[in-house]
Amino acid sequence: MNQPQQQGLNIDFKNTTAIKTSSGGQIWQQGVVLRKVSKFVTGTSEDAILPIPVFYDPETNEILKEGVPKELVDVLFDEE
Repeated sequence: MNQPQQQGLNIDFKNTTAIKTSSGGQIWQQGVVLRKVSKFVTGTSEDAILPIPVFYDPETNEILKEGVPKELVDVLFDEE
């Protein structure tokens, strides 16, 4: 996800747009989706856990699709 402050960009917030929740709010919470990775993929003796940070609507628990890495959108949203 793009986080301008960490990239050192000088952004005027007047030139940004709020991302609202499905219920119209502006407050999001950060959570983690966990995926299991086979030990055969990791090359280790045990399966591993891959944490994927996401933002979600605290009222509906709906994940913000735009905040999920593109290669995981189909995987995460097909399971719901």
